[in-house]
Amino acid sequence: MKIFWVLFRFLTMFLIFFSSIVSLTVQGFTGTYGINYGRIADNIPSPDQVVTLLRAAKIKNVRIYDADHSVLKAFSGTGLELVVGLPNDYVKDMSANADHAVNWVKENVQSFLPGTNIRGIAVGNEILGGGDTEMWAALLGAVKNIYNATQTLHLTDIQITTAHSQAVFANSYPPSSCIFKDNIVQYMKPLLEFFSQMGSPFCLNAYPFLAYMGDPENIDINYALFQSTQGIDDTKTDLHYDNMLDAQIDAAYAALEDAGFKKMEVIVTETGWASRGDDSEAAATVNNAMTYNYNLRKRLAKRKGTPLRPKMVVKAYIFAIFNEDLKPGPTSERNFGLFKPDGSIAYNIGFHGLKSSSADTLLLSLKV
Repeated sequence: MKIFWVLFRFLTMFLIFFSSIVSLTVQGFTGTYGINYGRIADNIPSPDQVVTLLRAAKIKNVRIYDADHSVLKAFSGTGLELVVGLPNDYVKDMSANADHAVNWVKENVQSFLPGTNIRGIAVGNEILGGGDTEMWAALLGAVKNIYNATQTLHLTDIQITTAHSQAVFANSYPPSSCIFKDNIVQYMKPLLEFFSQMGSPFCLNAYPFLAYMGDPENIDINYALFQSTQGIDDTKTDLHYDNMLDAQIDAAYAALEDAGFKKMEVIVTETGWASRGDDSEAAATVNNAMTYNYNLRKRLAKRKGTPLRPKMVVKAYIFAIFNEDLKPGPTSERNFGLFKPDGSIAYNIGFHGLKSSSADTLLLSLKV
């Protein structure tokens, strides 16, 4: 009888411990296909019209780069799942002032719940590896204060993340050789440790378009576009890659493993292909953008992993809903949208219920 009670108490304690671990893991992305809703433009539809557009396209998972109240109100009661963003300009203040973090979460998250289905908060975007090293040092503090604010306000089902660009990596080819840059590691490791405790994923902005543009002589464009290609072999892992996005994701997994975080999930928070560019951006065409996004959609629908992590289903947010005519930089920066400002499809990748203003024959050629 004594042995029974000992076993019973052990089992009870184990279940309590297991439940506490599971409760830390919050899912901010419940599907595999999402989209980024950027608004650096003066000619795009209202948030209410965007909701109609997204529901017609059956895109449920959405990321925005701030917490604009008109957007949050428009998304209320729609069933769409939203990740809001704390803009980079707020990061230093949130790191230094815990009270400001509580107030920000109160005003921009809690006050819209439960009507608006806010699943996560992205603290900054592409900070590590960027030009402001003071912000690098402030990122972890901002993440902790935003997370603590959600706990103080009992918002325990909000996932906290931050997205990284490829600039945090060194030696990303072949994928197994990828590590974090020496000047990034001291900031990255404590951040990963905190995310590991929370069960948050590593968020990666991955653009085969940019990789190809940077080295068109040595990269097969078909490899970047998910087209039939010879692909690459990683001799260290003996793995074959038939598309660049999988290789970029596995490079991130390799860097995480090297840093001691082998079990952390990688989620692609931005990927896309520009449909128009400057004279020096020859790969930015409607044909290539359509091919990439159509094939990416098919790839994600398979709900499969990568060669290195076959059981980790790939999830990605497409960049972006609209072309953003006020974005600075090269022409390509203003031409990543799947939709035109009037709500019509920029090119047809198989969404139903919306009219396409481009040649449907291009889509048919992709299906062959």
